Amino acid sequence: MVVNVPKSPVAGAADAAIPKLGLGTWELRGQPCAEIVAQALRLGYTHIDTAQGYDNEEAVGEGLSASGVARDDVFVTTKVQPQLIGDGDLQRSLEASLQRLGVDRVDLLLLHWPNPSIPLADSVRALNQVKREGLARHIGLSNFPSAMLREAWRLTTEPLAAQQIEYHPYLDQTTMLAALRQHGMAIIAFCPIALGQVVSDPVIQAIAAAHGRSAAQVTLRWLTQQPDVIAIPRTSRAERLAENLDVFDFALSDGEMQRMSSLTRPRSRLIDHPEWVAAWD
Repeated sequence: MVVNVPKSPVAGAADAAIPKLGLGTWELRGQPCAEIVAQALRLGYTHIDTAQGYDNEEAVGEGLSASGVARDDVFVTTKVQPQLIGDGDLQRSLEASLQRLGVDRVDLLLLHWPNPSIPLADSVRALNQVKREGLARHIGLSNFPSAMLREAWRLTTEPLAAQQIEYHPYLDQTTMLAALRQHGMAIIAFCPIALGQVVSDPVIQAIAAAHGRSAAQVTLRWLTQQPDVIAIPRTSRAERLAENLDVFDFALSDGEMQRMSSLTRPRSRLIDHPEWVAAWD
């Protein structure tokens, strides 16, 4: 049964309208992944995020099918492995992703990480091609430093709709946010609750108590209250799905938003691959 609940608001970027709250599926696999995807969609989620490197596209596809939700009502994102972002490899890998997902196109295709051994011009050319051919409605990047972001824009002939980055209250992303906003791109935040660290933060707990919400909800609200930011929290627990989605009927004050933004601290990056990104902004 599909539960009728209000849909997530959307963030506009390029020609894309991306639901501001999605389900991340990193580390979810097999039948549990399929079940949580189906449950999320029945609850009212309209945005599902996966990646070739997660080894779960087939399970995500099973969840999409089992949910009973129309394909056109779901925004599906997948990401190309850095080893496969070359011209030719990217196109073939996307065809395989579509087959695993059981769809004829994805709504957003991202380069998961830059790869210094593959010319960026080749990757951007391939991204442009799959968009023009309708295999991906929108294209973008993930984990690209600002200098590489600027180079990708120099090379592309199609708009880059979004970049997915690690973004939570502890990680200072000032430089990256400015670069993305300069190009009018949506910002998709992964690890939005800092792998659970926000739950025990006294500042966030105090703000949460003032609103009668959980620390996770307040953090997701802090992100999604920023007009161009989208959050994709992952959960394997069905009871958390509704909690994560229930963040659009309250608002943080300007002071609370600033208190959250002031929690940045050194060495707070949780996901790093030095072989692909030698230096972050």
